[in-house]
Amino acid sequence: MNDPVAALIARLLSERWLPREDELARQALTDAGFREELDRRLSAVGLRLLDHPYAGHVALAVAKAQEAAVFAGPKAWSASNLDLDRDAIALLVVLWSLLILPKRQRQIRRVEVDRDQEQGQIFAEMKPVPVGAEVAEPLAERTLLADFGDKLGGKMRLNMNLGVLARHGFIVRRKDRIQEGPLLDLAFDYERTARRVLDGALAFVVEQARREAAADAADDVDDDRDATETDHV
Repeated sequence: MNDPVAALIARLLSERWLPREDELARQALTDAGFREELDRRLSAVGLRLLDHPYAGHVALAVAKAQEAAVFAGPKAWSASNLDLDRDAIALLVVLWSLLILPKRQRQIRRVEVDRDQEQGQIFAEMKPVPVGAEVAEPLAERTLLADFGDKLGGKMRLNMNLGVLARHGFIVRRKDRIQEGPLLDLAFDYERTARRVLDGALAFVVEQARREAAADAADDVDDDRDATETDHV
């Protein structure tokens, strides 16, 4: 029996996330009837679909009504069901702030520019929201260590937690650079969390880290230019 809703739920449970371009994921995001049935079945087992129009993936999470049953232990309220330590959760918040917040601002700017351009076109079509590498800049691990190493347990502990977050799909590590993974953009409620970060204790260090990341990118460009000139000597 062909049951696309059941197939989507089974795939999300087994694969943990799907790109929004996936056929069934796209149907869940664009077909109101399909989404209603999906939400009904997920709600029946205490789950909900995680999605955001600016995120590149979709995933499943515990429904709000069932959070107490899942996370409220006899001694303390668990931060997640992934057994992440407190310093790993703190690192996750920092990485979300440094990678997702600036990406979201670039996405919003891109959409606003496209909208302004399309207002003068009679038959303009809405462009898809950019979610790929063109709006997501990586973070140098050396910058993260310099800014947060002493606050998050030192180099060894920070490196270990980066590995944990990478295994869970929150980040991707390539050549001493940290990129967002499939789940990072879905880890927190953007509308609720962004303002707390921007107005809170992380505001200064986030801005400082952005400046250092821009400086690192400029240094990389200079290094590439110097290498090219050397090759031609």
